[in-house]
Amino acid sequence: MNTKLTLTIEQELIQKAKDYAKQKNRSLSDIIENYLKILTKEEKKESSKLSPVVKSLKGSFKMPADFDYKEELKNRLEQKYL
Repeated sequence: MNTKLTLTIEQELIQKAKDYAKQKNRSLSDIIENYLKILTKEEKKESSKLSPVVKSLKGSFKMPADFDYKEELKNRLEQKYL
């Protein structure tokens, strides 16, 4: 069942979105609906990828606020290969 939805969006963005939809021969409602479907499917997929063991551990480890993942990875790889 379809339901009407009212959104508040900048006028310039609305016009750009309408132009985009027209170029793709689609309605703006259809594009937004499909985008929302994709957003909600990603959340479901992400949680279903985790095994039960990982799910039970999720959130049990808290990293420091200043933790830099890329820097830590770089240091570990340097130690391993240099």
